[in-house]
Amino acid sequence: MKAYWQLTLAQLRIFSRNRQVLFFTLLFPLILMVALGTFVGNGGGVSISITVVDHDDTDTSEEIVSLLKENEALVVNESNDLATALDRLEKGDTQIVMELPKGYGDSVSAITEDEPSYSLPVYYNETNMSASELGLTVVNATIDEWSKQVTNYTPIVEIESKGIRALDLGYIDFLVPGIVAMMIMSNNMNGVAGQISAWRERGILRRMQGTRLKASTFIAAQISARLVLNGLQALLVLVVASLIFGVNVSGSWLVLIGFVILGTLAFMALGFIIAGVAKNPESAGPIAGFATFPMLFLGGVFFPISNMPDFLQPIVNILPIAHLSTALRETMNVGTPITGLWVEILILGGWTIVAFFIASRTFRWE
Repeated sequence: MKAYWQLTLAQLRIFSRNRQVLFFTLLFPLILMVALGTFVGNGGGVSISITVVDHDDTDTSEEIVSLLKENEALVVNESNDLATALDRLEKGDTQIVMELPKGYGDSVSAITEDEPSYSLPVYYNETNMSASELGLTVVNATIDEWSKQVTNYTPIVEIESKGIRALDLGYIDFLVPGIVAMMIMSNNMNGVAGQISAWRERGILRRMQGTRLKASTFIAAQISARLVLNGLQALLVLVVASLIFGVNVSGSWLVLIGFVILGTLAFMALGFIIAGVAKNPESAGPIAGFATFPMLFLGGVFFPISNMPDFLQPIVNILPIAHLSTALRETMNVGTPITGLWVEILILGGWTIVAFFIASRTFRWE
């Protein structure tokens, strides 16, 4: 136990004495967050996202959907579940939800000039009125255009708008959890791979092996030191984000800390694998960079995973950084309890177990 504490403190002292390590692990994520948050801010794109829930599935309903898709100002998604669509609306993933109820086509076809118009339920985001009003205007214009073509502009369908109190989230709220996930990945994959390779080349690991030090004690000390470093950095990022941009943690801090720990373990294991495969520190850096750089853009750190092409989705859905950033966002922005994040726990836990098993086979003292 004494050796464990001595190694942990020694590792923390190494961090504190290396100015480059301090810069890239503490200041770089903050600079990146402030820069992106300042230039992008809380704004979003100019397109309006609308989810259409077609329960009617008739030619009449499909005609409305086709007209909406022709409008370049709208990004149209289709869903079969109204509850899921409204949940996306509450989370801010879409601005408008339009429901085409069962029997819509028959009801519209049977309407005469003396009968009242058919009310089409359209839900909008009350916390983002600028986008919602634009979306409602575009949808209403599309419905009017359809009525003009079908009935010479007899208003047979009208919009029944219903406000939903959604989460008031901006890009900075999306960005901050991604920054935390990025620094966990970078610190542990790049840091562990480079440091272990350097220690092996300098003979430090060989000298450690010659003592009564156990490999488990050595690895445990490494994990503890990096957990402290990652915890302090995550806290620093969240404090700065709260002070400058007003970003808050909506969910449980214990769940947030748990995912920081789980992410640290998963990426440390991957770092040990790279350290075992790399022949020297010079090759460890490029290997780690080759692995981490694509994950920065495919793992949902800076951009939503849902916006990526369909052919990339199978790859994205197995990346540990994607599930770590999703878990951190769900905890911070939505307040999702741990019971709603079991998929992320299973995948990150699976990566941790498999990677540590491979690392145990590839790790070399010299």
